[in-house]
Amino acid sequence: MLNIETPPVREDTPLPHLTLDYSANLDGRVDMPALCGELQQAILDTGLFEHGAVRVRALRADAYAVADRLPENAFIDMSFRIGAGRTAADKKRAGTAIFAAANAFLAPLFATPHFALSLEIREIDAELSWKNNAIHPRLRNK
Repeated sequence: MLNIETPPVREDTPLPHLTLDYSANLDGRVDMPALCGELQQAILDTGLFEHGAVRVRALRADAYAVADRLPENAFIDMSFRIGAGRTAADKKRAGTAIFAAANAFLAPLFATPHFALSLEIREIDAELSWKNNAIHPRLRNK
């Protein structure tokens, strides 16, 4: 039976989840599934995260106000949640790789003065994080 009261003690530090919040006016201008794929590959290429743990998702914001509220103003705000235990250098290396991949993919948007891109890494306290993942065992046994 799954214990939902206390998170299990963990030997590893997975939980690399990247969430992109983006302004709805980017629809038709950015291929979000392709961007998610590029960012997933950038995360995996760091060698810091287990394949079965990586999640990348894009969430459209229909209601937003950006800067001076010009209708062409757009944003993508990336939040990378990871488990505790990595060095500051590893976290910086992961952030640099993700941000570089996003900048390269989104380069055309920077041709105008109406786009903002941000990334923040958040380290999750294992004592306050519950997970149940059936994907790990399948990929570990390959």
